[in-house]
Amino acid sequence: MTEQRWIWGAGLATTAADGTVLDTWFPSPAVGRAPQDADTSALDAQAGPDERRDVTVEVVIVEIDLDAPPQATSDAYLRLHALSHLLVLPNEVNLAGIFAHLPNVAWTGAGPVHPDAFARLRPQLQRAGIQLQGLDKFPRLTDYVVPAGVRIADASRVRLGAHLAPGTTVMHEGFVNFNAGTLGASMVEGRISQGVTVGDGSDIGGGASIMGTLSGGGAHRVSIGSRTLLGANAGIGISLGDDCIVEAGLYVTAGSKIVLPNESPLHDGSRPIVKGAQLSGQNGILFRRNSLSGAIEAVRREGVGVTLNEALHA
Repeated sequence: MTEQRWIWGAGLATTAADGTVLDTWFPSPAVGRAPQDADTSALDAQAGPDERRDVTVEVVIVEIDLDAPPQATSDAYLRLHALSHLLVLPNEVNLAGIFAHLPNVAWTGAGPVHPDAFARLRPQLQRAGIQLQGLDKFPRLTDYVVPAGVRIADASRVRLGAHLAPGTTVMHEGFVNFNAGTLGASMVEGRISQGVTVGDGSDIGGGASIMGTLSGGGAHRVSIGSRTLLGANAGIGISLGDDCIVEAGLYVTAGSKIVLPNESPLHDGSRPIVKGAQLSGQNGILFRRNSLSGAIEAVRREGVGVTLNEALHA
């Protein structure tokens, strides 16, 4: 095991009255093993009980083996922080069984609250101006990490554990799940599901959907290359290479029957038909629907794909 496969961090863990660890915030996780003399003085001042939420905040030092599965809640949170701090790429950290270590939490503007406690404390929380923002296992990314060089129009639509490279813009209807995200400057107006990566210079159009393994897409992890456009309201269950386009409104899955109109015709004059899986990951393809026959076609493209507006991603 090399030092590069370990991550460590000093953080603040929030524990409910019943002993449930609700979350852990790691302000500066780092690659390697935890030092023996880690300085936690800046965190010590923030530790202690919070009677408003009926929680206790404690300083913790955690180190994780990226190849081993999560062992506890703070361990799971450090993995999510490592992704959002860009210390690891999506699919480079073992997240097997992570849901078992993430309790369902009442997320508020003052921090996490145990759901049972929130129901009991609602009157005094409301008098203090503390409102419920969500009830989920995953918090918002921006409550824990503010990624550099990134624009996020609606913070509630990006989960902690999202990997957003500098130059990424996530518009109001864009969504990025944990263990997913961008590898360069990208426009995100659609959904990037768990396990999906989007290459530099690519555009995920409004309402577009990328099938992830959590949504029943099988074991294949979908990726999108560079300078590729997934049109508005389009969707894919296969990977796209560089310089590809999927026209607006078209959904291409591994089992989709696709006509290759540029190939030599068969003996009966028809064109070859392949499954979408056979074209997964190939570069320079335009996927479109024939407006007369309704058939999905894959046409070879020359040159580069889309060009993003530099002013939007500076």
